[in-house]
Amino acid sequence: MSYTAATGVSAPNDIVTTEKFKSSELFHTEDWLAVWIGFIVIIAASVGVLTGAFDFSAAKFDTWGNGVSLASIWSAGLVFRLILTAVVLGVLFTVGNVLRGTSAKTYVPAYAGIFALAVIVRLISAEYTLNRYLEWAFFALAVGLVIANTIGVPDWLKPAVQTEFYIKAGLVIMGFSVLFSNIVNFGLYGLGIAWLVTPTVIIFMWFFGTKVLKIDNKPLVITLATATSVCGTSAAIATGAASKAKKTDLSLAVSISIIFTVLMMVLEPIIIKAIGLGGLMGGALIGGTVDSTGAVTVAGTALGQLGQTSAVLVKSIQNILIGFIAFAVAVFFTAHVEKGDQKERKITAAEIWYRLPKFILGFFAASLIASFIVQPLAGQEKVAAINSVLDQYKNWAFVLAFTSIGLDTNLREIKEQMQGGKPLTLYVIGQIFNIVLTFIVVWVLLSGHFFPLPNIAA
Repeated sequence: MSYTAATGVSAPNDIVTTEKFKSSELFHTEDWLAVWIGFIVIIAASVGVLTGAFDFSAAKFDTWGNGVSLASIWSAGLVFRLILTAVVLGVLFTVGNVLRGTSAKTYVPAYAGIFALAVIVRLISAEYTLNRYLEWAFFALAVGLVIANTIGVPDWLKPAVQTEFYIKAGLVIMGFSVLFSNIVNFGLYGLGIAWLVTPTVIIFMWFFGTKVLKIDNKPLVITLATATSVCGTSAAIATGAASKAKKTDLSLAVSISIIFTVLMMVLEPIIIKAIGLGGLMGGALIGGTVDSTGAVTVAGTALGQLGQTSAVLVKSIQNILIGFIAFAVAVFFTAHVEKGDQKERKITAAEIWYRLPKFILGFFAASLIASFIVQPLAGQEKVAAINSVLDQYKNWAFVLAFTSIGLDTNLREIKEQMQGGKPLTLYVIGQIFNIVLTFIVVWVLLSGHFFPLPNIAA
């Protein structure tokens, strides 16, 4: 299979088109439409915050349970925000679907159904106990899987089951929160921990998965590798798109990552305290090894303010790698993995361009604009306020995506993907390697034996 410029999908027989770029692609292919949707949301949130003319905030459920009833979290304001969120995303994705050739009459009711499921997911994940230990991604997958593998997905709902479209738009929005200023806060220490270990772990897991375990499903291997070494769900999404992983691959990788994220979030701070690693080194270790950014924050908090700051900084610097890694994976899979037996075929720059997920360009652009234009002009507090608004839109897009994954996944196919437990073995061995290597680098850089300690307490 190979990538075509006209449609943004794979073409048979490894025939790669190298036709010149057409301006129509900008408004009729999924990747580019995801970029425009992401930037429309970013612009609206930025204008709302910077001018104070309107509040563009999306809906967010307060935590309920533990003495707080579910009914008590509802208010007129929440209902208004839910309607606003549904309409904003609904209009944008409907227009995107119409431009791609899908009828609005079939998409709109299907979108309404998917959004209703997303509301249920967000409500479940806001429950006090569940919210402490599991992310919404788990419940989105679970709800979709239950429906798909019991009553089945009704035909009228299927037009809105569009995992990749929602994921890509969400990642473009997420790009605005990936600030290069985080590198300055931790300097070369953060770069050493996040950028030295991460590619090493990916390379190790790639060779271990393909050469030692001999896993044939290479998109699954690279998706698991980046989920382990970067930031779990988000990295799996980006790399899965770049490597053309199947929905079952992404579902399996995310499921494994979520399970171990919960375990590590709880156990790692306990072990760090037991061995007396301290807040600075312990937080850096958590930031470099716990997959989810949210889980990193929670686990780092258990080590005190210094531990939380250290953990979040390392993870933030690591998150910057998402776009670079997705780009590298797209090039690597084009030039080597998907080349197959056609050793004589040369890989051209045009082919790499057409294979490159265009939404990654949107991710980079959003990050650069936030880091080098908006933050210097408006200040860090304004950027933080904008990202507070964008974070919920990103989460809603991701909930739509993960619910779609569940709805589009057959558990029997997932069982086949396990290949006798090899993916689980790959993750466990890779995570152990990740922890050991990160610990070594953290000790060298932050123990004080070789380099002066950074001052990040403030």
